[in-house]
Amino acid sequence: MLSPDEPTRSELERRIAGIWRDVLGGDADRGDATFLELHGQSISAVRIVARIEDELGLDVDVATLFEDPDLRTFTGMVLADTPPGG
Repeated sequence: MLSPDEPTRSELERRIAGIWRDVLGGDADRGDATFLELHGQSISAVRIVARIEDELGLDVDVATLFEDPDLRTFTGMVLADTPPGG
């Protein structure tokens, strides 16, 4: 979980963190842990992307996770790829 001194998360980051935690387990919602550090693999990437698409209605490329972003960077990448109003 976030320590009290970490910056407040956006609603999107909190929701994506929950998905990472559900799929990857343990400390997956730490903002500084990367997908590969959390032992993310192809199947977990597909599960994360499918959940983001189903639950949040956002289109995410699976390859984005293999660029090895941490949670905050990944959330920013998702936002950057989301058209305004999308």
